[in-house]
Amino acid sequence: MPHRLPDHLQLALAAIPAFADDGRLSLDELDHLLGLALRDQVIDADETRVLGNILDRAERDGVDADVQARIMQVRTAHDLPAN
Repeated sequence: MPHRLPDHLQLALAAIPAFADDGRLSLDELDHLLGLALRDQVIDADETRVLGNILDRAERDGVDADVQARIMQVRTAHDLPAN
């Protein structure tokens, strides 16, 4: 029986290509990652930590205005503090 990775690890692994292609998070990539986090309708503590780290990294590396606006929406909707 195959062993399934925990959701937060799947989220972390899915973020790698998002940053690897051009070093910046796009709106499509952000929405894809958020969709993974919300697959089960809940963002648990581990997913909160991982998603928060992804958003922090994206903001630190620089994002377009539309991505920044979406990040703020995500942080507000899911109580993800900025670091």
